[in-house]
Amino acid sequence: MRSWGSREWTVASAGTVATLLLLGVPAVLVPNGLFSREVDPTWWSYPVWVAASILTGLVAATYVRGAEGPAAEGADRGRGKGIVGAALAWFAIGCPVCNKLVLLALGANGAMTWFAPLQPLLAVAGLALSAWALAVRLRAAESCPLPTP
Repeated sequence: MRSWGSREWTVASAGTVATLLLLGVPAVLVPNGLFSREVDPTWWSYPVWVAASILTGLVAATYVRGAEGPAAEGADRGRGKGIVGAALAWFAIGCPVCNKLVLLALGANGAMTWFAPLQPLLAVAGLALSAWALAVRLRAAESCPLPTP
């Protein structure tokens, strides 16, 4: 990341802000009139939300074509892991009884009894997957430098 230019850092910043909004608005970590939340957020929801957003923004920046050429060709081994990591973080920080998928699968009682206790594990898994995706993409970009034109 030390070799990143303004393009990469701009995409990382924009990706972080976009992810903050995409995760925070539906989870009502950003107060809004579009969504409501029946269960208050846990204390760890905010740090997970911020960390997942930063990691997602950094992963997005690895797909940017820098001044020295396109992103490394072999870096696609991390493809998809960052998106899955962000999705897991979204499930982790969301309201357990407000999530329609969880309600359909488990019902309101099951959401609180079974899903809510799993949310911290989803948070850890989501952050780990996003960090792994970033590490894979950065390692591939560093090990496969492109020739300068």
